[in-house]
Amino acid sequence: MKAFGALLVTALATVAVTWTAPFSTSAAAGALGCGSGANGSAGYAYAGFQSTGVSSGVRATVAATRAASVQAGHAAAWIGVGGKSAGPKGETMWLQTGVAALPNTPLMVYAEITRPQSDPVFIPLLQNVQVGERHRLAVLEMNRRPGVWRVWVDGKPMTDPIVLSGSHRIWKPIATAESWNGGVQTCNGFGFRFDRVGVARSLGGSWKTFSPGYTFEDRGYAVRQLRPAPPGQRTLASDPVRAYAFDAASTAA
Repeated sequence: MKAFGALLVTALATVAVTWTAPFSTSAAAGALGCGSGANGSAGYAYAGFQSTGVSSGVRATVAATRAASVQAGHAAAWIGVGGKSAGPKGETMWLQTGVAALPNTPLMVYAEITRPQSDPVFIPLLQNVQVGERHRLAVLEMNRRPGVWRVWVDGKPMTDPIVLSGSHRIWKPIATAESWNGGVQTCNGFGFRFDRVGVARSLGGSWKTFSPGYTFEDRGYAVRQLRPAPPGQRTLASDPVRAYAFDAASTAA
């Protein structure tokens, strides 16, 4: 695991072209690949949750549970706020951080920033992330600075303050896995775990357990709640998995 000082040229050459379609909950029609268009733009598929209420941030410990199989486009597990037309005046703006898999490229931790009237900016933060390697990720509004955000990884701020004007207390955070098929007939394979998912009660933190609202579960992908344990499932006191926790994975053999 190594912190990035510059862009990965080969990976980001692909990302600059392909990692540009925003998350959306519109029911756009599409016929490409698994789950295309059900919870986003054509070719995109999701498996995760949106929070029941607005907050000042979201955090989770995220890890890949198996090696990703990405033939085209990308797969990712991310937490974030905002989205397409989600700004205070209908602008497209969002901020997210997560673990991404690209074709023929090791897993990486990244941040993505989209400001109004601007293309998304993809920022690699850590490279050569291994399957099972856990990272504590957070997107958090800064203390005493409403509408100003930062991305945190493993307890450290990884971005400069990010101004998203008018964003204070307007967004319900999201924790989800995402696949984009790159515009070809393929279903990317992945498995990710989200553990200790929480949302911020106030600027700068004061965390509480994530409460899932809307579920994103497109064809070919599934979510499985781990904690709180589903009815009838016993857990051990020593179990390291803590609420809210879920797995998101592709279901194709």
